[in-house]
Amino acid sequence: MSKLKPSYLRKAQVSRVVLLAALFLLISCNGSPTATPFPSSTPVPVFPPSPTPPPPSPDAVAAAFLSAWEAGDYTTMYARLSPESRAAIDLEGFAQRYRNALSAATVLTVTPRLQSSLREGDRAQVAFHIELDTALAGTLITDTVMALNLHEGQWWVNWDAGLIWPQLAGDHYFRMNYTTPIRANIYDRDGLALAAQGVIVTVGVIPGRIESEAAVLEILALVTGLSPEEIRSKYAGAPAEWKIPIADISGEVSVDHNDELSIPGIYRDEKDGRIYPREGIAPHVVGWVAPVPAEQLDAYRARGYRGDEWVGVSGLEAWGEQVLGGKHGGELVIVDALGAEIVPVAESAAFPSRTIYTTIDRNLQEQVEKILGGRKGAIVVLDANSGAVLAMASGPGFDSNAFVGAASGDERARIVTDPRRPLFNRATQGTYPSASVFKIVTMSAAVEGAGMHPQDTGFYCPGYWEELGAAYRKGCWKEDGHGNITLQDGLTASCDVVFYSVGKRLDETNPELLPQFARAFGFGEPTGIEGVLEEGGLVPDPTWKVNAIGERWWVGDTVNLAIGQGYLLVTPLQVARMIAAVGNGGTLYRPYVIQRIGPGGEVPEQVTTPEVVGTLPVSPENLEAIQDALLGVTTKSIGTAPNRFIGLSIPVAGKTGTAEIGGPDTQPHSWFAAYAPANDPEIAIAVIVENAGEGTTVAAPLTRQVVEAYYGLALTPLPPEAQEGYVPPTPTPSP
Repeated sequence: MSKLKPSYLRKAQVSRVVLLAALFLLISCNGSPTATPFPSSTPVPVFPPSPTPPPPSPDAVAAAFLSAWEAGDYTTMYARLSPESRAAIDLEGFAQRYRNALSAATVLTVTPRLQSSLREGDRAQVAFHIELDTALAGTLITDTVMALNLHEGQWWVNWDAGLIWPQLAGDHYFRMNYTTPIRANIYDRDGLALAAQGVIVTVGVIPGRIESEAAVLEILALVTGLSPEEIRSKYAGAPAEWKIPIADISGEVSVDHNDELSIPGIYRDEKDGRIYPREGIAPHVVGWVAPVPAEQLDAYRARGYRGDEWVGVSGLEAWGEQVLGGKHGGELVIVDALGAEIVPVAESAAFPSRTIYTTIDRNLQEQVEKILGGRKGAIVVLDANSGAVLAMASGPGFDSNAFVGAASGDERARIVTDPRRPLFNRATQGTYPSASVFKIVTMSAAVEGAGMHPQDTGFYCPGYWEELGAAYRKGCWKEDGHGNITLQDGLTASCDVVFYSVGKRLDETNPELLPQFARAFGFGEPTGIEGVLEEGGLVPDPTWKVNAIGERWWVGDTVNLAIGQGYLLVTPLQVARMIAAVGNGGTLYRPYVIQRIGPGGEVPEQVTTPEVVGTLPVSPENLEAIQDALLGVTTKSIGTAPNRFIGLSIPVAGKTGTAEIGGPDTQPHSWFAAYAPANDPEIAIAVIVENAGEGTTVAAPLTRQVVEAYYGLALTPLPPEAQEGYVPPTPTPSP
């Protein structure tokens, strides 16, 4: 809105117009020796003074003020204040008064609306309606009046805090008395805690009060797992009376070692907080909590949070925040400058939090994590007949408690900066070539889409393959070859030559055929598991290659894909789901990790029902042939892993994979995918260990241990080459 010009400028403007008109008249009557006279037939124009626009009405000023409030434009609002109001409060104080009020009341939107106005001389009153939509107190509605006065031809707002809300006039303020539900726990399938509310105890040292440093170091090393040197380094050189935190322990550990922790020089501070039992079981699935991230503060406040809570930032803790955290409640009151309550404004009840029960078997999960150890890799165990995740381990792992304890800064830093990326969930986010595990898909495409038969005898393996010419010679993993071999035995023996030939046949039939079967087996897109971040991997095909790389697909691409190499990328979870479908008769389930969510208030319990998302495109007869081939992997002499399952009372069907990922100096990834018992599957397993060698060397022995753990059997010791930290011997050069 333009401002009116001051009166002295208006007078000067009128004077100039009058003077100009007089000058024209003078010239017209008397003439001038230097001027050309106007023709007598043309009248001399006389321009009247421009009219001065009237000042905006008080309604317009009030409307502009309220519109700026609705938009959160406090600068424009402040510019409408009367000189007296601006003298009483500066722009920053004015804006802060609004921000504080709206924040305290958890206001989401402001909707003001003019109603009527009354003008008496240089004063006016404008009635308006306010609706404040809040996160906790519902919609607050009131009517109030704005006073304006005319000053130097302009209407100005006479402001006080009552224009925000009538009861805020003077030194009155909003205050929200929050009601915050206790965060609910996360349990395994049997009700054993994976995340719970408990007591976190920070143990530390006061250097000047130590009487026996040896005793202090001994007990702190016992309860924290740190070495005496690490403990000493934390307080070395600190002032004598400072409290130096060393580590956080559980309340249970503190009680168990109460007497030892009571010696001079050791202190303990307790607080309620989130704890993750057993040093954080299934940390990639469960996740952890942390203070509200700064970049999400506005979003959380819009949901009724104060902003100082601890919220889920990863895994199920983040996915289930609204379930685990419940809904905040609160009472909005008016208080005076001293904080004394004057009058209530509105109230909303809190909504109770709800417990999450997972499909995880805590005892199995703990054993699987120990089996994987510190290796880089992943192990996934599914219920073969529902898709429920029984265990999901990613290595190296970490302790979620490091993210919630006050004294865990060093451990947090170690986890975050670890180049092995322990926070990365390799089970669902890691994408790898599946190598020979993919031959299951290739055989399915061959028998269903290319007219081949499981007992097809048209294969001969001399240890190499040259069907695309000597320039494209490719070797078999068995250098002396497999000789004459059937398609079914080729899967058992994982004969590369067989599957090179099959890949060529599939490409000749239709280059799209094998990619189509891969997708039908669940590859190339996320599985849809809830609560866990995942990648979809990649199934390459002719269209993808042209668009992504700018090159045409050729038969060699299909040949590489046939043995699970080339551009193919899969996740361990996808492999576990695929092998489960092969074992259970062809049903592809959506994996899930949330078994049920407990009731809360009037909301009943929610139970997850297994969801079928597809059926493998394989006839029962051909699928049975594939199953027989996979059983042969662990039982037949031509299989790739019978030596790893000798003496195991539970029959296992599976497939090895050795994923080539680089040059000759880079060890391949070791894969094994399996289901057990082979004749009536209960569980499906996928194991991958990065840069560990052949599938039969490391992944297969680990798979055996997982089966033993599930069935409560003693774990078979790992062969030397499968043990953690094993380094293959350097070959001796030939003389």
